[in-house]
Amino acid sequence: MKALTRFLPFLRWFPLTGDVIKADFLAGLTVALVLIPQSMAYAQLAGLPAYYGLYAAFLPVAVASLWGSSNQLGTGPVAVVSLLTASSLAVFAAPGSDDFIALAIMLALLVGLVQLALGIFKLGVVVNFLSHPVIVGFTNAAAIIIGLSQVSKLFGVPMGRSESFMVDIWGVFQQIGDTHLPTLAMGIGAIAIMWAIKKYKPKWPGVLIAVVITTTISWAIGFENNLKGEVEQVADADLKAMVKHVADTDHQLKTLNQEIADKSVALLAAEKAEGKHSQNVVAQEADLTLSRMTAAAIEAELNTLKGRLRHVEVVRAVDASGATAGLYVKGKAPAGAMLDGYTYRIRKVDGGKFRLAGGGEVVGTIPEGLPSISLPSFDLGKLGSLLSVALVISLVGFMEAISIAKAIAAKTKDRIDPNQELIGQGLANVVGSFSQSFPVSGSFSRSAVNMNAGAKTGMSAVFTAVIVLVVLLFLTPLLYHLPQAVLAAIIIMAVIGLVNVHAIKEAWNAHKHDGAAAIVTFVATLAVAPHLDKGIMIGAGLAIVLFLLRTMTPRVAILGRFSDGTLRDVKVNPNLATSRHVVAMRFDGSLYFANVSYFEDAVLEAMADHPEAKYILIVGDAINQLDASGEEVVHHLVERLRENGVELVFSGLKKQVLDVMRNTHLFDLIGQQNIFATENQALAAIYERLGAEAADDLLCPILPGRA
Repeated sequence: MKALTRFLPFLRWFPLTGDVIKADFLAGLTVALVLIPQSMAYAQLAGLPAYYGLYAAFLPVAVASLWGSSNQLGTGPVAVVSLLTASSLAVFAAPGSDDFIALAIMLALLVGLVQLALGIFKLGVVVNFLSHPVIVGFTNAAAIIIGLSQVSKLFGVPMGRSESFMVDIWGVFQQIGDTHLPTLAMGIGAIAIMWAIKKYKPKWPGVLIAVVITTTISWAIGFENNLKGEVEQVADADLKAMVKHVADTDHQLKTLNQEIADKSVALLAAEKAEGKHSQNVVAQEADLTLSRMTAAAIEAELNTLKGRLRHVEVVRAVDASGATAGLYVKGKAPAGAMLDGYTYRIRKVDGGKFRLAGGGEVVGTIPEGLPSISLPSFDLGKLGSLLSVALVISLVGFMEAISIAKAIAAKTKDRIDPNQELIGQGLANVVGSFSQSFPVSGSFSRSAVNMNAGAKTGMSAVFTAVIVLVVLLFLTPLLYHLPQAVLAAIIIMAVIGLVNVHAIKEAWNAHKHDGAAAIVTFVATLAVAPHLDKGIMIGAGLAIVLFLLRTMTPRVAILGRFSDGTLRDVKVNPNLATSRHVVAMRFDGSLYFANVSYFEDAVLEAMADHPEAKYILIVGDAINQLDASGEEVVHHLVERLRENGVELVFSGLKKQVLDVMRNTHLFDLIGQQNIFATENQALAAIYERLGAEAADDLLCPILPGRA
């Protein structure tokens, strides 16, 4: 049974009593009420249609719970992973396009395979390469980026997508004058409802209540009021020419962006085959740069054209059946024309068609039924580029999940197995990719809701998945009128809690290097957005470099005898008793390639400062490791000192260090007589050898017969 539980960890839940099933069902229902609107919001954050969030909230939720080790961890779409997905795939395809959706599903499979491999081979420790300060800096920056990315939906204005997120945000704020007030009212209203419920009735499902209220209002007032239009319906000649110009420029930009994506893939393939400095690669790089410059110029022109078009108010003339008879600039409709009474703006021009926006944006039609189960389509040309992104998402997603699981386990007294959790998260993403899901991870907010709702086992997540299944089968039409501004409000409220400046301050107080890593990661992530994976890689690289710098110069203390008989650092206690015959020094670090020369310099400097000393005692309690470079330097140091009549003595060496010394015969060179368990034993032996020469030496411990 124990072996079976290892492969089917959910067997530990059984037998389930009636009370446990009831508690898990209520918790699962509560989580589902939060998950359904959140998942739709996060799908759009990931650059996908909203209903893909429901697909990601179905099978992955149950699978992660069945094969994970936490009873309360709630898996599904989360803000940071969704943003990473969008930012990493936007360079290959337009968000929301069929190619983009296929790549997101492929990315989920790659993330799952990476996590699954790490779990199977028990490599969960690899997540430690992303230090806590780096994650803190990245999470703060990502939260700000996520929040700002929703501002355009809150104000009802479009947002461009370029190589600079900050430029895109500045473009949004320049359009504040075009704010659609009903949209802003919906968003602010949803935020107010969620805030008030969280403060005054924290056990109520605030997200669901906000969704129900705003969706009902949207349906009742006809909030959407959007229609489809065609260029041929535009009766005003100047407006018709402007719409055509926008359509042609948009088509030109899309074609060029697709060429850039293809050229990027070809360049990566050429770099692998020929090297980065071949003539062909250099030529391709120049061509790609030229294409990007052209695309940037066309995009700037398109944004200008769209800006002009946004300011044009249009009225619609209708015939007796209510069909569009003609579109006119407001105030220029011919006398006697029958108007429908609304004012529109032309949005989303694509070819010969566009959308007449007379109201706010809503979720719209959601396909009824289950996601199709199929093998994710593989684009081998983009596989290499996506692997590095998959690794980053795998580590960030798992780090988020395991930190949540451990925090909950500390309260529930459950045991968490990081490798089993990796397997659970990996299987969730793999199975999710076969059911049209994008990458998922553990959610802090939903896990907290699950625990507070009384979940006893992972069966609560299975109930959550079943409720999502019911929604997919029967209830999707109810979500049609859900305003997009409300989804933006849900995301903004969710990420507010991720902004934690205090954590950066704590990292700085703990160690300046940690603080620097957090701050650099924060600034770099903001600077390189939307390419967030680069920001976290910069932070991780800096953290490793700073760690190496710290270990390259560990603390070295010359020791003296304190009044209580202990050995202490003479720099901290300048009046300690020392000796001209013996130098006692403590090395607070492992002896490996990066710092062994520093150790050698410290020993030689101590010798130079104490020319009469015949013994140097290395107090090695803090030496945890000795590598080949360390062994080589110590070997030569022992020989050189011995030639000059000085013996190198060690105390407190750990087993792993002694094993290396024995395996390399360094132990024999130093000699058993020069290796001791404690510093007092070493000093006692040294002073026995020195005899009367050092009889009055205050560094000497009290020996039998010398009291």
